[in-house]
Amino acid sequence: MAKILIALESIDLGGMKRATTVVGNALTLNHDVTYYTFSDVPPFYELHAPLIVASPSVKLTSDAQPFERYAKEIKNFAKLARKYDVVILAGGLLSSFAAVLKPQLSDTKLIGWMHNNITTYAKQYYAQMNEAFVDGLGSLDSIVVLTDFDLAGFQQYNSHTIKIWNPLTIEPQGYSKLDKHVISFTSRIAIQHKGIDFAVQLASKLPNDWCLAMAGDGTKEDMEIFQQLIRNTQVEDKIIYRGPLKDEELRCHYRESSLFLQTSRWEGLPLVLVEAMSFGLPIVAMRQTGSAEVLDKGKYGILVDNGDVEAAVNEISALIRDPQQRLAWSKKSIQRVHDFQIEPILKQWEMLF
Repeated sequence: MAKILIALESIDLGGMKRATTVVGNALTLNHDVTYYTFSDVPPFYELHAPLIVASPSVKLTSDAQPFERYAKEIKNFAKLARKYDVVILAGGLLSSFAAVLKPQLSDTKLIGWMHNNITTYAKQYYAQMNEAFVDGLGSLDSIVVLTDFDLAGFQQYNSHTIKIWNPLTIEPQGYSKLDKHVISFTSRIAIQHKGIDFAVQLASKLPNDWCLAMAGDGTKEDMEIFQQLIRNTQVEDKIIYRGPLKDEELRCHYRESSLFLQTSRWEGLPLVLVEAMSFGLPIVAMRQTGSAEVLDKGKYGILVDNGDVEAAVNEISALIRDPQQRLAWSKKSIQRVHDFQIEPILKQWEMLF
């Protein structure tokens, strides 16, 4: 049994937080697990292990010079981390802290868990602190990534990089009957990242008796833009906004639809695709490294060029017209879900420990 500390910036709504807590909760069966969050935001997800909140808490940002800006927070974290055999740092910002932490934690295994792709991290999220990010990558004992693309990308910075998929994060109960005139969509309402503008455009081109049901939440600014996009595109009658959902409400969201759409501009490993597939939904997704990995380059779902709304509409229209085609893709979805069961994924983590 290992003593494991899992650190996150926060445990609010988000795919990274969801995947981290699902794996962390599963690890409690065989290990002594503790969660740590730097931000004092109530957890959105259920935790099966104790939670330590940084004191004082802080909302971390990826601006320049993180080691200097968060020197106190890193020092406090290091004092606690010494008590653990393994420390898992979720995301790139916390993984950068390894450059400062490792000299103080020579007997602790530091694992960086990358939930997004190397290009997005380097050129967007951590562009202002890129040197610190690279220093952190090189200081980690191991890096866990989610796709073949990122396996190659992160190995350039640390040869101890391995690929472990995130597991299915919802317990499915029943399959969609594929007879509702509803397309489901689940994501944070993050306009650029999740391609919410593409989704709204697509909704305007759906047949009159079909609609797009959207589940998720976003910042105040993004929600205002979202509502403005709906008004400008005049799709008030084509979009059902359901807000943030979990548990049975989320299951119902999937079961009561016949297709699933994803329009993200970039992703790590989008587990919402796996969630939807677990309910037998055919997938239409815009291509990025994450969707290509989950759908095995189009073997298990339909991929269109990123940003090509017309191509997505054409593929959806074909599925709408042909129930047998929907059924065929549904079977492929159900087949693919077996690859994301948690048991073999936990075995990979055990080998890493």
